[in-house]
Amino acid sequence: MSGPKQTEQDIEETGKPSASGRFRKWLPLVVLVALMIIAFSQGLHKQLTLSNLIMQRQELIGFVDQNLLAALAVFCLAYIVCVSLSFPGASLLTIAGGFLFGWIAGGTVTVVGATIGACAVFLVARSSFGEVLTKRAGPFLSRLAEGFRNESFNYLLFLRLTPVFPFWLVNIAPAIFQVRLPTYALATFIGIIPGTFAFAFIGSGLDSVIEAQEAANPGCASAGTCEIEISALVTPQLLAAFFALGIASLIPVVLKRIRSA
Repeated sequence: MSGPKQTEQDIEETGKPSASGRFRKWLPLVVLVALMIIAFSQGLHKQLTLSNLIMQRQELIGFVDQNLLAALAVFCLAYIVCVSLSFPGASLLTIAGGFLFGWIAGGTVTVVGATIGACAVFLVARSSFGEVLTKRAGPFLSRLAEGFRNESFNYLLFLRLTPVFPFWLVNIAPAIFQVRLPTYALATFIGIIPGTFAFAFIGSGLDSVIEAQEAANPGCASAGTCEIEISALVTPQLLAAFFALGIASLIPVVLKRIRSA
């Protein structure tokens, strides 16, 4: 008779999971990778552009005005999917959230969607190759993993606050170190708040930038030719503030090391 009991019996007798157990373990990763391949091959990630947002802004704003709760739910779901499939352009989506819903509502729904999507990727990675890599890790990686787990919240907070590491990489790396899900979720939720609301605030003022572009180049919004660079909206002072927050998150770790020494 097959089933979970049979799988457990196989593990007890051989010390290894059965073929069906290994299949169930790797199935979520296979499904996720297949969805990523389909999405990228169809060019869905290329739709996340500032030009498309500007061209469709009237239709989007009209939908939001008439269906606010539904629009928030759709946006949150879209953010979860984009994060789960590791689409580039998370900052653009965050700006779009601020543009459509205002920086408070847009930032809040973005934090929720990004956290859920990041947790989904983390769970898939940890249940599949995360456990395998942990078991096969050498002495150095094992010591590194142990140190990361001991201070996982502060390290994750640093990785989330500092705008250097790709979002998808920070979603996966903690899975290799077998970080606990509550710690990962809380550090992710808190760590992305400053950057999320900063970009949502930028998005809330995007309409005035578009109007200035329209005044200088009439018709550019509908044609999608308005020259607005996201990099120009992100100031060095803003990036410096993120770095400062990231460094501050490591202060408890440094103090703990000093006291132990």
